[in-house]
Amino acid sequence: MSQAGQQIEKLREELRRHEYLYYVLDQPQITDAEYDALMRGLQALEAEHPELATPDSPAQRVGGKPREGFVKVRHSAAMLSLDNALNQGELREFDRRVRELLGGEPYRYVAELKLDGLSMASHYRGGVFQQAITRGDGTVGEDVTENARTIRSMPLRVETSLAELEVRGEVIMDKAAFEKLNAERDREGQPRYANPRNSAAGSLRVLEPAVTASRQLDYYAYFLLVNGEYHYDSHWESLEALAAMRFKVNPARRLCRDLEELLAFCREWEEKRDSLDYEIDGVVAKVDSLAGQRRLGWTAKAPRWAIAFKYPPRQQSTLLENIDVQVGRTGVLTPVARLRPVVVSGVTVTNATLHNEDEIERLGVHVGDTVTIERSGDVIPKVVRVDKHGDDCRPFAMPKACPVCGGGVVREEGEAASRCINTNCPARLKESILHFAARGVMDIDGLGDALVDQLVDKGFLRGIADLYQLTQRRAELVSLERMGDKSADKLLRNIENSKQRPLGRVLGGLGIPFVGERTAAILADTFGSLDEIMQAGDEKLQTAQEVGPKVSQSIRHFFQEERNRELIERLRAAGLQLTGEKKKTGGALAGLTFVLTGTLPRLSREQAKEKIEAAGGKVTGSVSKKTDYVLAGEEAGSKLDQARALGVAVIDERRFLEMAGE
Repeated sequence: MSQAGQQIEKLREELRRHEYLYYVLDQPQITDAEYDALMRGLQALEAEHPELATPDSPAQRVGGKPREGFVKVRHSAAMLSLDNALNQGELREFDRRVRELLGGEPYRYVAELKLDGLSMASHYRGGVFQQAITRGDGTVGEDVTENARTIRSMPLRVETSLAELEVRGEVIMDKAAFEKLNAERDREGQPRYANPRNSAAGSLRVLEPAVTASRQLDYYAYFLLVNGEYHYDSHWESLEALAAMRFKVNPARRLCRDLEELLAFCREWEEKRDSLDYEIDGVVAKVDSLAGQRRLGWTAKAPRWAIAFKYPPRQQSTLLENIDVQVGRTGVLTPVARLRPVVVSGVTVTNATLHNEDEIERLGVHVGDTVTIERSGDVIPKVVRVDKHGDDCRPFAMPKACPVCGGGVVREEGEAASRCINTNCPARLKESILHFAARGVMDIDGLGDALVDQLVDKGFLRGIADLYQLTQRRAELVSLERMGDKSADKLLRNIENSKQRPLGRVLGGLGIPFVGERTAAILADTFGSLDEIMQAGDEKLQTAQEVGPKVSQSIRHFFQEERNRELIERLRAAGLQLTGEKKKTGGALAGLTFVLTGTLPRLSREQAKEKIEAAGGKVTGSVSKKTDYVLAGEEAGSKLDQARALGVAVIDERRFLEMAGE
């Protein structure tokens, strides 16, 4: 081995050891700065000698490109869910069935904490990590290999004599990482995530591995399989083997001689659960012996040799003192219960979500009632029931005007949410501007989250139309963080160029509920001017393809709001395209559905999409049996694999242009 190769391998081994000490044993021996220095040294050597880079290197944890979707993969053996025991009586009944089915044969239980996360199977070949698959429906899951590679408590290489092995475990987000993620979302003005479980599942399934890496996920192993079968004679032996291979196996586990020891373990951790760094919702009990498991067997949905003992949700009773209404970034009005402070599981709770009017009606809740609230990993606890109506209680009614801007509030037929329909409402302004500037809408490159935050917070933008007045504030624009002359001039050019976007793009940028890019384009092609759309009634609006009563009603409500009509006049004065050419219905691609993937030789994806829609076709983001054609270019991603698996026709750019009549 070359000197560089020896250096690289030495650094890899050192980093693997420190990852194990820090992320698995929680016993770090060096500082973060020292660890980072070792990692930078390895990254530099691998960059200098790319031929020596290997997939199991610690430096390769975050190297995957953004994905277009996730490929479905069949599991080696079913990942079945577990039956639940909701109280001690049901757990005793489970034990009785085990005892009878085993016919007097002695048995023990392995008790493990039931982590609240996402199940995942990790596959290794020759000791090197190869693939990770989510549980999915238990038979087929999704390939999340590149994202799983970023989880530092999951080894990329293990010492084992087994040629191939499969490790099943739980991906979780601990409480500290969850609070950090929500604090970041607070700073960005985004809604907080509901609980660590959902956050872990969502983080593992994002299309950008670097995002998964930033979420600080954790992985606890609990099963070891070889060729879809258990390799050891007992489950406890399997857990010990996983720990010896340096997988993170939960130390809070116990080998129980009988049911009473199992019940004692359940009681112990119900009392101690709030001291843990992560969420649990119960205890999993498994018959230890592999021979016993085989005798007990499985039902169609779950093993007969295991059960999940679920802890009851944590609840407290308190007084609901008031109901306030918050306006989210998309204009949705959410009623929030203001509570007399009460401690639930060591946390003082003062607010609880009430979701919407339907939920308030279902609960029968009034201001002044005594209510039971429940907290089970949620950031904002929820009201479970009304315990007692207060003597002076009063009903709640959703306001008819937005509490932030005074604009109209509309609840469309069939919708649970009430919305402020003023696009320039301060509560939703940042989201409105980002939507207006998006690539598929007005395509104002450079107008991202950070800049929009500054422009709104400093008062440069009080409405969407103010974008077209920024030219007059160039000097102030240049002074913004990370701006400068070149960036400011480029942004102003992009804003000026957006004035040439067609009517469909302008209409789509207004943020009318249920009017996305395709519906906006159809309306523009059908009516030819924004004025005609604004003046049209329900019946006339519904003459446009794909526009039904729900969409037409939303359009009418939007333009009935005086503030939205004022916005249109300001956009007209700024020189935007509010008229277009009426197009004939039909076309060479009428009724056909396309999915785009890869890089085309001549057309950008946006150009290809415009040609498809101009010819009467439709573009969707994912492949299904309803897809007619996948238009594929170079470096096509997983959508191409999905098309082949489903038997969907795949065409290149040349064939597409022929079909479109060019």
